[in-house]
Amino acid sequence: MDPMDWLDNEELLRFFHCHKTEMSCLERPHTFLDQLRDHDLIAEDKYKKVRRMKSKDNMRKGLYEILDLLEKKQSQRIKTFWSCIFKETIMNQYPTLRLLHKSLMDGSFHFEVPESVEKEEADEGKRKELSEDEEEGEKKQKSSVKKKRKLRSSSERDNDDDEEEEQAGPSSQFTPRKKSKKLCFSSPLKKGEKNDIWTWPIYKLQLPVTCGDRDGALNRHRLAEGEKCIMVDKKWLTPNEFERYAGKQSHKNWKLSIKCMGTPLAKLIQEGHLKAGKYKGGCKKAKQPLFPSDHLTGSEREEDEEEDCDLDMEEQDSSSSRGSFTDVTDGVGELEEQTEQQPEASNDSGRKVFKVTCGALAGTLHKKRFASGTCGKSIRTETSWMTPVEFVNKALCQTSGCWRKDIKWEGEPIGVLLEAKILESHSLLCICKLCRPDCKDLENQKNDDECSICKTGDEEELVVCDHCPRSFHQKCHLPHIEDTMLGDDSLWMCTFCVFGTTKGWLYMDELEREAAMSRQISRCMLQCQYLLLYLGDADEEQLFATNPCLYLLDYSRRITTPMWLGKVADKLQKQLYQTVGEFVSDIQLIFTNCATYNRDKAEFLAMGSRLKNLFDKEFNNVFNIKEETVE
Repeated sequence: MDPMDWLDNEELLRFFHCHKTEMSCLERPHTFLDQLRDHDLIAEDKYKKVRRMKSKDNMRKGLYEILDLLEKKQSQRIKTFWSCIFKETIMNQYPTLRLLHKSLMDGSFHFEVPESVEKEEADEGKRKELSEDEEEGEKKQKSSVKKKRKLRSSSERDNDDDEEEEQAGPSSQFTPRKKSKKLCFSSPLKKGEKNDIWTWPIYKLQLPVTCGDRDGALNRHRLAEGEKCIMVDKKWLTPNEFERYAGKQSHKNWKLSIKCMGTPLAKLIQEGHLKAGKYKGGCKKAKQPLFPSDHLTGSEREEDEEEDCDLDMEEQDSSSSRGSFTDVTDGVGELEEQTEQQPEASNDSGRKVFKVTCGALAGTLHKKRFASGTCGKSIRTETSWMTPVEFVNKALCQTSGCWRKDIKWEGEPIGVLLEAKILESHSLLCICKLCRPDCKDLENQKNDDECSICKTGDEEELVVCDHCPRSFHQKCHLPHIEDTMLGDDSLWMCTFCVFGTTKGWLYMDELEREAAMSRQISRCMLQCQYLLLYLGDADEEQLFATNPCLYLLDYSRRITTPMWLGKVADKLQKQLYQTVGEFVSDIQLIFTNCATYNRDKAEFLAMGSRLKNLFDKEFNNVFNIKEETVE
């Protein structure tokens, strides 16, 4: 759910104004600045000036000046600003931006009203009672206060005209334009009132709603008409479709499972804050048989389901009429308790990838791809993506219907993840891309969703290998994938697969290490490209991929010759190495620099040592290096 769907420019600009200082205090804001430059929100000279600053105080001041200029000169692009910094990759790096996004999503943000405006609102009743003579006198006494307020406003260029209009008569003090703007920025709550955001003017048309860990925007009018009323990822869904999308179809009552700020929609409907039309098949009281009954038509079954849903709500209505609505929400509490009282695996609810085994076969199960035992190729092995059933069949060489028990995670059957609701099986009636894939969806499931080298899948399209599950950005693969190759319908094989099919006959005889290092790199380009891609794939945290000087301020002072995998890749692509030894020397320099800079940081030393050992071992395998004998 995008906050920009229901907030207008004025509201977003006011929110920006209130949080400029917080954003200027971001730790290591280099990525933040890069994102602003990529979206043309910052002048190049300003970008370079602030990017080069080493003092934290100077960088904060420079960043605040950039944000201040953006507010004054590019206010019409405020939606672009929030959209670009609310990307998952950016928010993952800056918790401050994650909190700002959350406050917009759940409506917890409060815009402070300037004191002068609050005073004006409080005195509004008094003004109406004053005579014209008294009002004129009061206006003269407060003229200086109004001038100060105008100096603090954003429209300084209209100061003189505004002051003349204010002195002309009382009507100028109560223009609807000014009043509505101020009110829409302020919280409608009085001190001590409950935070019921569904009563706020800003949510007159739409409400932020959640179901499980999914967010959406509920359109009040569409809900009342019984239409698709919840927008998710720019698509309209019915409440029960949204419930299925969130994996909460087992609740069988969307009015209880869909909530606004933790309050079920059933309560808002009961109290008259929302009106809901009838949704066919929206509230099933019991599982329907897989095959329809002979003596019931489809329409009759839908009517029965509606009656069950209405009956359920009538029972809630009658219980609330005898007391407070806490009686109605007891059922919600029971549901929440059931989900809370789960095995210890619930502590892993935030995890997205699980290492699993079945017999001797190992793989990683990806939560976002899981739909059921037979739907969604959710388990990745070295060679392919598989459904849980396919994974078991390959591991045990037999058809098995007990994949929940046969697949193990940390020594336990994978069924514990299902019991803890960490993994949730989709309904048999689910129509998502995993459960009802078309030909294109099935093809996409065969390959990774992220680039094997840079570990991201955003912004650029991925090129997939037709012989393994890997995917790549064009510039991440070695050699780079040219645009002319993309239009070719022939099968494409990545460097990993090319090397795998040819390594058997590249070197039949053992080589001395010195002999391998002295070889011309033009004769060993495939091997070097493979080794560099192998390192990039193994560097899961991407610690050695980019220039460390960009995020370590003192790195250039302590390390005289910085080196990183991206620079080695550029030199290899441009054929700047003459021998294999020169290529290996740059690789070893990366690990030497790591050991020098991180002498007192055991964690990073271990990461560098692990990657160095992987490279040395794979280098010996690739060039068939003769093992040194110990006398």
